[in-house]
Amino acid sequence: MRVVTDFPHPVECHDPVWISMDDGVELCARLWLPEGAEKAPVPAILEYIPYRLRDGSARRDAMHHHYFAGHGYASLRVDLRGSGDSGGVLTDEYLEQELVDGEAILRWIATQPWCDGRVGMIGISWGGFNGLQLAARRPPELGAVVSVCSTDDRYADDVHYMGGCLLGDNLSWASTMFAYNSLPPDPGVVGDAWREMWHQRLEGSGLWLATWLEHPHRDAYWQHGSICEDFFRVEVPVLAASGWADGYSNAVKRLVANLPDRCKGLVGPWSHKYPHLGEPGPAIGFLQECLRWWDQWLKGEETGVRDDPALRVWMQDSKAPTTRYGYRPGRWVAEPSWPSPHISHWRLPLAPGRLVLDGQRSAEESALTLQSPLTCGLFAGKWCSYAAGPDLAHDQREEDGGALTFDTPPLEETLEMMGAPELELELSADRPVAMVAVRLSDVAPDDKATRVTYGLLNLAHRESHEVPTPLEPGRRYRVRVKFNDVAQVFPCGHRLRLSLSTSYWPLAWAPPERVRLTVFDLGSALHLPVRPPRDEDDRLSPFAEPEAAPSIATTRLEPGHHNWYVHRDLAEDLSTLEVINDNGRIRLEDSGLEVATRAVETYRSRDDDFDSLEGMTLWERSLKRGDWEVRTVTRTVLTSTAEAFQLHATLDAYEGERRVYSRNWDLTIPRQLV
Repeated sequence: MRVVTDFPHPVECHDPVWISMDDGVELCARLWLPEGAEKAPVPAILEYIPYRLRDGSARRDAMHHHYFAGHGYASLRVDLRGSGDSGGVLTDEYLEQELVDGEAILRWIATQPWCDGRVGMIGISWGGFNGLQLAARRPPELGAVVSVCSTDDRYADDVHYMGGCLLGDNLSWASTMFAYNSLPPDPGVVGDAWREMWHQRLEGSGLWLATWLEHPHRDAYWQHGSICEDFFRVEVPVLAASGWADGYSNAVKRLVANLPDRCKGLVGPWSHKYPHLGEPGPAIGFLQECLRWWDQWLKGEETGVRDDPALRVWMQDSKAPTTRYGYRPGRWVAEPSWPSPHISHWRLPLAPGRLVLDGQRSAEESALTLQSPLTCGLFAGKWCSYAAGPDLAHDQREEDGGALTFDTPPLEETLEMMGAPELELELSADRPVAMVAVRLSDVAPDDKATRVTYGLLNLAHRESHEVPTPLEPGRRYRVRVKFNDVAQVFPCGHRLRLSLSTSYWPLAWAPPERVRLTVFDLGSALHLPVRPPRDEDDRLSPFAEPEAAPSIATTRLEPGHHNWYVHRDLAEDLSTLEVINDNGRIRLEDSGLEVATRAVETYRSRDDDFDSLEGMTLWERSLKRGDWEVRTVTRTVLTSTAEAFQLHATLDAYEGERRVYSRNWDLTIPRQLV
């Protein structure tokens, strides 16, 4: 990445900046201004997230907001109510209060002497979510949005549930916010009130995981903040971006399809990262693309974004399987609209062990049975990759022994696919609640299998996520399972492999009890969205190289460590996935804060005992400056029986070596067809 130090406008940083809400709560912000903006007002850019601008996202914030200010924008980073140095308590994500506060922030920005009244929003993940959500509320000050790694559908396409199946990342993400919410504001910013504010958070933030488990179906809780409920509410231009290794790539195409003429979509090979910081590479000059967006929609300058393709994606070349890529070979391709007229759909019928490429198979039906071990999924990687460790799917031969597989013959010519494959299945189950996990892999001539895309379906949700119904054991059903979107090249001589399993633990929580599925191949087929190469792709304008403003200076005091381990205790038949995410300790030189974060997640199962599933997360976070030192330890354990989830959590907070707060939670939450 090129670090830019010479900008068209000198930049002033104002910190802290306080924004008063109608109820008297003050939100903390950091403001970057182009010199002279008080006399010659400029448009503003807002990023509104809970990740602690003082010590959490500080390094990234400096890279982005100084860059925008240097190009003529007032740029603000605001901590949500109850996070960082802002007042109040944060009790869940995307609450009505958060959005009301967001509208107040936009009004406040637009009335400042340095702002000309036009405001844009940018954000990744949480900030991408609330940018879309605020756009749907139509505040008059908001003129454009850049939304990265976000979703329009909080139930069907977020970290909590996928195809009606409870995701392991639901526990992981809840634990992340449990740890964030345990931290105090900075006494150097809020003064002596820090301790009282801290204890209000410790006491009041709550256990978000319990709330999410109490809403296993698509009800009003999830509909709130899901702009797919009414896409027409969004009237401002939206630039939507994500990556194939991210958990939110599906939303980009839906946004392009449902916000025609006002949304442009971009999907690279990246994980849950901004595209200029994208891993796997190649990263692109995304901040320059943001400036083109802002200049067009906030300054009224013609930058050519109107003429950009509606959708531009990275067509991934075949690559041997590994759990972490530095670079994914491929090329950029584009479509003028989505759905695209250039996509054709191939139907590949299933036959025992085979995907039938020519569409012809015998009329004789086979009944293929499947009952996967709980260990099928240990090498699945993370639902949402952060490129912080080896968190992508391993060689799929590790999983296929516990799955029902169907292969094509070696391809006689290269096949390129773009979109979401779909599996049409005729099946029956011997239990009222069951799931099916489906995977599509690229199998090379040396038999290594790289997972290309996958999908999940809770079969009780086969007709509705709002009102699921149990299966009638032994009855035949026809279901459709949608895979995640992808753009992938399958070279000549490679095979496509479809794999089905009845569990995918711990990426998804397993069903309440052992399930045997029977798949009837005559009524089953894989549907592929096939996209032939287009000459127009070769004429796409290249992206600029990534660049950003300098980050703040840091000193590493202790090294970090990131890894994934699979442990197999053969004597006890105990299988464990251990995830270590240790960021070590650093000192932020602008504030003198020392910051340390360490998380360990473990997911266990024993034999085929479905009551043995356990997910455990342990987080330790600390802040230190001079004699001031605080530390929090949060632990969450989730187990289940056929009837209920058991949730146990602990929170301990320390000043120095003295524990100043401790709380335990023990909750039982009924399972509701999950």
